[in-house]
Amino acid sequence: MKRFYFILTIVCITMLASFKPAQQTDAFNTYPVYSGNDLGVNYSPTQTVFKVWAPKASEVKLRLYSAGDGGEAISATNMIKGIDGTWQLTVSKNLKNKYYTFQVMQDGKWLLERPDIYAKAVGVNGNRGMIVDMAATNPVNWKNDKKPPLKNFTDIILYELHIRDISMSPNSGIQHKGKFLGLAETGTKSPDGEPTGLDHIKQLGVTHVHLLPSFDFNSVDETTPEANKYNWGYDPLNYNVPEGSYSTNPYDGNVRIKEFKQMVQTLHKNGLRVILDVVYNHTSDIKGSNFSQFAPGYFYRQNADGSYANGTACGNEVASERAMVRKFMIESVVYWAKEYHLDGFRFDLMGVHDIETMNQISSTLHKIDPTIFIYGEGWTAGNTPLPEDQRAIKKNMAKLNEVAAFGDDLRDGLKGGWSDIKEKGFVSGATDKAESVKFGIVAATPNPQVDYSKVNYSKAPWAAEPFQAITYVSCHDDNTLFDRLKISNPNATEADLIKMDKLANAIVLTSQGVAFLHSGAELLRTKQGIANSYNSPDSINQIDWARKTRYKAVFDYYKGLVALRKGHAAFRMPSTKMIQDNLKFIETNDPGLITYQISNNANGDKWKNILVILNGGATSKPVKVPKGKWTLVADENTINEKGIKPVSGEITIPGTTAYVLFSN
Repeated sequence: MKRFYFILTIVCITMLASFKPAQQTDAFNTYPVYSGNDLGVNYSPTQTVFKVWAPKASEVKLRLYSAGDGGEAISATNMIKGIDGTWQLTVSKNLKNKYYTFQVMQDGKWLLERPDIYAKAVGVNGNRGMIVDMAATNPVNWKNDKKPPLKNFTDIILYELHIRDISMSPNSGIQHKGKFLGLAETGTKSPDGEPTGLDHIKQLGVTHVHLLPSFDFNSVDETTPEANKYNWGYDPLNYNVPEGSYSTNPYDGNVRIKEFKQMVQTLHKNGLRVILDVVYNHTSDIKGSNFSQFAPGYFYRQNADGSYANGTACGNEVASERAMVRKFMIESVVYWAKEYHLDGFRFDLMGVHDIETMNQISSTLHKIDPTIFIYGEGWTAGNTPLPEDQRAIKKNMAKLNEVAAFGDDLRDGLKGGWSDIKEKGFVSGATDKAESVKFGIVAATPNPQVDYSKVNYSKAPWAAEPFQAITYVSCHDDNTLFDRLKISNPNATEADLIKMDKLANAIVLTSQGVAFLHSGAELLRTKQGIANSYNSPDSINQIDWARKTRYKAVFDYYKGLVALRKGHAAFRMPSTKMIQDNLKFIETNDPGLITYQISNNANGDKWKNILVILNGGATSKPVKVPKGKWTLVADENTINEKGIKPVSGEITIPGTTAYVLFSN
């Protein structure tokens, strides 16, 4: 585990770890496998077909309701047993906007009333499914929605945000605070006149917005919006439905669907692709989950003694390797990609999933759209019975096809290890982190100039190609970058901390791989020292747009770095061979100083040679530059592609600073 995870991150019902499944693992291998693609609720004006997989049920009942909560059922009908564990019922009338539940009898006991696991729409709090005409939820011109162009995965710059965080602050200038539509508003400004929300993200220049979980999750009561209850959303309830608390009306299942689509459409129009954070590795609980109402035990991985496995630290883990679980995961992401025009998926605790499932997901999605980007956390949060050689973890990335993982080696090399928040990193003067940083600069790909024995976590390269490595220094987990630097450098001035912060993401944005930024890092975001803010109030989590004015120079620096990366393909080389051929580290004999040169107009760059000098120490250092006429384009304050000043022979780089130079 490389982070403090769900024991801290969500309200886990840990007592369920001892909840015994009805059957041992081997028994699940005998369950029938249904190969059709019509599970769930399929609506037309003349009839609606209901089909669920409940292989051990003795009876399945469908109930219809007029509302998403409250009131008695308007009908209750027994379903008909079909092939391969399925149960089906066709109702030959127009059921548009009616609500429904299923209830399964198994082993002489009625299980809970719940929507099917494939539910596309639900009522408030997700306890009843809703029958909707999906075409009627499409915004105007939805069919003409176009994704922004993408040539290579290494061209991606990810921006991770939470739907509430981006708009909730009173100074956001955004009308639909905490809603999908809040991220779709343009022309919004802070009281100081600075662009906020979508306009801010567009101004920064990133290519992809990464949305923290925005499917229907369990921890927020949608009937009490005035409570302003907050959660990151890593507690899945209905996987194929947008979260109701992010909509303007959680009672009408149509609204959240349409507003999510409006958000995607607007982001696309503004040049931003959209990634959804997905959490198929566990559910919010076991007994009450939708999975357990149709095939108790089957969807969860068990230990040898029959107890539930806990590789997620949440009391359960989903058994991705089982046929009907794998089928559900594949069909779920395909549904999101097609129905909501999504451009990629970030898999939470991807290491809990098996390699074969992840590869089938990748293959299926890339047949739909080869530019869909798939990545995840290449680790687990605890022990799992899934054999290590089958896990989608960092060390197995070469077995994964067109799937990427987060590079925690670089992350912790830059700011210090995740397990000791007082530990310093390269940017705060640590002298034992250079090889971990070099490892990240070449995107965890094989490189003869990296001493793997000195890399913090990985003693061998794990990315076959650079797009498989997410290059980052901070995300929603743990302290924000600025807070972490403050904690590990208690005697540093704010000016010193700002230099460390800027150096950290200067390294991220000039390194190979896929760049990733935590929303608000460009404003020196703080959560007041709270690391695990999964359920902290908005006052902790919201982005304070006043910081954009206060730290405008920092924002401009980040913006300049993004533009530099986008403007120069040498920082975005798409192959390991290209990196090996063109990027060479220059020996400095100083563990706090890293220098490397990218040569030969790498990746078609207009600059023949690029020199990057990284000084993690606090004092200025003289550096000999290679022969030729060089131009400094990035220093500790400014990014100027037209040139800051000419350089030859030697240059003195200030402490805690990144320099970028070029020569032609």
